[in-house]
Amino acid sequence: MRHVTQLPYATKEEEHVVIPMSDGVRLSARVWRPTSSDHEPVPAVLEYVPYRKRDLTAVRDSVHHPYLAGHGYACVRVDIRGTGESEGVLEDEYLELEQRDAEEVLAWLADRPWCDGSTGMMGISWGAFAALQVAARQPPSLKAVVIASFTDDRHADDMHYMGGAMLSDNLAEAGTMFAYATCPPDPAVVGERWRDMWLERLENTDPWVLRWLRHQRRDDYWRHASVAEDYTAVRCPVLASSGWADGYSNAVTRLLAHLDVPRKGLIGPWSHKFPHLGEPGPAIGYLQEVVRWWDHWLRGVDNGVMDGPMLRTWMQDSVEPSTAYEERPGRWVSEPSWPSPNVEPVTHPLLRHRIAPADEPAPADGAENGAELTVLSPLSVGQFAGKWASYNAPPDLPYDQREEDGGSLVFETEPLTEGVEILGSPTVDLDLSVDEPVAMVAARISDVRPDGAATRVTYGLLNLTRHAGTEHPEPLEPGRRYRATVHLNGVAQIFPPGHRIRLSLSTSYWPLAWPPPKPARLRVREHSSTLTLPVRPADTPDDTPAEPFGLPEGTPPLATTLLTPREERWEVKRDLVGYRAELEIVKDRGTVRLEEIGLDTGLRAEERYGAVADDFTSVSGESTWTMTFRREPWEVRVVTHTRLTCDEHDFFVDATLDGWEGDRRVFSRTWNETVPRDLL
Repeated sequence: MRHVTQLPYATKEEEHVVIPMSDGVRLSARVWRPTSSDHEPVPAVLEYVPYRKRDLTAVRDSVHHPYLAGHGYACVRVDIRGTGESEGVLEDEYLELEQRDAEEVLAWLADRPWCDGSTGMMGISWGAFAALQVAARQPPSLKAVVIASFTDDRHADDMHYMGGAMLSDNLAEAGTMFAYATCPPDPAVVGERWRDMWLERLENTDPWVLRWLRHQRRDDYWRHASVAEDYTAVRCPVLASSGWADGYSNAVTRLLAHLDVPRKGLIGPWSHKFPHLGEPGPAIGYLQEVVRWWDHWLRGVDNGVMDGPMLRTWMQDSVEPSTAYEERPGRWVSEPSWPSPNVEPVTHPLLRHRIAPADEPAPADGAENGAELTVLSPLSVGQFAGKWASYNAPPDLPYDQREEDGGSLVFETEPLTEGVEILGSPTVDLDLSVDEPVAMVAARISDVRPDGAATRVTYGLLNLTRHAGTEHPEPLEPGRRYRATVHLNGVAQIFPPGHRIRLSLSTSYWPLAWPPPKPARLRVREHSSTLTLPVRPADTPDDTPAEPFGLPEGTPPLATTLLTPREERWEVKRDLVGYRAELEIVKDRGTVRLEEIGLDTGLRAEERYGAVADDFTSVSGESTWTMTFRREPWEVRVVTHTRLTCDEHDFFVDATLDGWEGDRRVFSRTWNETVPRDLL
């Protein structure tokens, strides 16, 4: 990244600004704005997240907020109620109270003497969720939003449930927020109140996974703040981005298809990162694009930002399987609208271990006489699945799929005589039956190289009790034939000549997804089951420049010193005596000193997922977080631990929360809860 020090506007920073809420709670903000805004007001841009502006996001924030301020905007980073130096308690994500607070913050900003009355919102992940959700509430000052790695559907396309199957990220993200929501404010900012504020958080926070587990089907809990419930509520322009390695890429094309406002979409090869920090690369000059967006929609500059295609995306070349990539080879392609007139769905019949050509005639006696193909997958299928939403650290992308395919029902094409390019979401339509009342199917598409190595391209999950919808699941009748459609994640991918396209079906995908109560045998009828690919012909006219974006740039990051080393691990272990398999993930940022404020911070996250043989009730997941803050003589540590297990009928949550001052534990609480399984 190019670090820029010469910008159009000189800027000033206000490290701790108090924003009062109507109920008396005070939120903490950090503000960067042009010095000239004291007498020449400017638009304000809000980023609103719970991830601690003073320390844990300070380095990231220092790269883009001063940059945008230097282009004439008041950039405001607010810690959500109950996080960082903001008062109160954060009890859950995307609550009505959180969104009302955001509306009050926007109104407060619009009323500042240094603001011209126009505001925007931007962010990634939670910040993008917040921006889109608040946009749907139509606060009067909000003129546009810029969002990255987000969803419009909290149940169907977030880290909780995918196709009605529960993701292990439901536990992992709950562990993340269990830790963040219980960290203390900095006494250097709030003074002696810090301990009371911290104890209020410790005493009023429950493991977040409990609430998420109590809503296993689509209900009003998930409908709240899901913009997909009413796209017409969003009435301001939207610049939306994500990456193909992220878990949130589907929402970009859905917004393009359903919103009726000025909108642009951008999907690169990236994981869960801002595009100017994009990994795998190439990263792009995203902040320059953001400045152009704000200039047009907040300042009224006629800069042609809406000219050109609605969607630009990275068409990925074939690569060998790997758990991480520095760069993904490919090219930028453009689409004038979405759905795109350049993409044609092509449906292939599924025959015995074969993906048939689309034009292969059906058998004369009809599909009713097609053979039944069966699969009963071991729990080991899924150990190389990677993370639902890749962060590219530690390496967390799917590895070679050949071992996974050994426990799957596999269909594949003949070696391709011509390359095939797809753009969009493939679907698998199955004529099926199962032998248990609760069952799931995982569908994976892989690019199979001539040497046999298989790189997963995309995948989808479906809890078959939700095949008719996730609101009202019903137990399956063993032996009965059903029609079910598995929607796979959208992707842009090239399959070169000589390669094969492979579809793999499995009845488990652990630990990415929690397995059903019992192993279930899946029977799929050939001929009447199909794979539909969204084909974009390679010769589609496209005048996209080879490099349509500038180089990534931002302001220099804050000075830090690494005091203890980082650690990253992603290890699959198998005990062939006790037949226990385990995935262990470690992400330790080390101890980092923020030189500007003399604060040392430490963050260590550990996840473990285990199972014994093919005992579906032996599966377990654990999330342990340790958060440390130190400035002599002050030292505080928060340790959270959550363990999720099950039997055929219930989930069991065992959790602990400990708060330490130095070597003295000042708070401890334990939970042991049971939550019934709801056809899951």
